[in-house]
Amino acid sequence: MQCSIARTLEVVGEWWTMLIIRDAFSGVRRFDDFQRSLGIARNVLAGRLQTLVDHDILERRRYQERPDRFEYRLTPRGRDLYPVIVGLLGWGDRWATDSDPAPPVVLTHASCGHDVVPELTCPACHQAIAPQAMRWRYAEHVPTEHRLGHRGVATR
Repeated sequence: MQCSIARTLEVVGEWWTMLIIRDAFSGVRRFDDFQRSLGIARNVLAGRLQTLVDHDILERRRYQERPDRFEYRLTPRGRDLYPVIVGLLGWGDRWATDSDPAPPVVLTHASCGHDVVPELTCPACHQAIAPQAMRWRYAEHVPTEHRLGHRGVATR
């Protein structure tokens, strides 16, 4: 499919997968710690971790021999998911709060110590980006027959 969102969801769109990535960003690295944090079945966790390793989102590193024990670290590809995790966090804080008075997690900028609410900005003019101020267009290399709206559907 000629859709980056659909291709991304093929890799990280499963519910447990995003929670594993969330935990990796918060410093969880070891299998037992992921399992304890998430309450996920061990076989499900093993499968999700393997998928993330196979797609170069996590790297499996040995931290002990006899017996071999491994930890999981975010790769550059995995770290590039940070805006996605922060975006989900912000959406959840706003729309999935269960009437909680304040968000359960606060992001603090480590170098200056201030709490932040991440915001998308244009790299050229530095203005905040709102959906109504954006246009989506197909790149020149995408064939017409693969574009949404051609004969009413997107094709693979």
